[in-house]
Amino acid sequence: MKAFIVLFALAAFAAPAFGRTMDRCSLAREMSNLGVPRDQLDKWTCIAEHESSYRTGVVGPENYNGSNDYGIFQINDYYWCAPPTGRFSYNECGLSCNALLTDNIEHSVRCAQKVLSQQGWSAWSTWKYCSGSLPSINDCF
Repeated sequence: MKAFIVLFALAAFAAPAFGRTMDRCSLAREMSNLGVPRDQLDKWTCIAEHESSYRTGVVGPENYNGSNDYGIFQINDYYWCAPPTGRFSYNECGLSCNALLTDNIEHSVRCAQKVLSQQGWSAWSTWKYCSGSLPSINDCF
């Protein structure tokens, strides 16, 4: 039994990481390629920095209401995506929360844009760090 536990633990550590870590400029360029307006990119990169440290595979700790936040923009599963647990969700973005954890950020970007359109920038608790003057994103292009 001990051998099984050791092998299981080693396999868990050897498993490839889920998601990827981006940086400010790679995120800005990908978002621009997805049609996000350039005048929003400094805000989006700031949110991603503070929410997930630019990591796409992050599932945040449980919130006060039992929900979790997913992906590079930490999108909440109670309102925006269907959690893998099957727990109730309004699923306003019409997708699985696991779709927000992949290397391809298109689902995260589209869902985050929907959040923005319905709730504004203040939907992100980290907006307080991003609402003032931000460094120009122009050096990324």
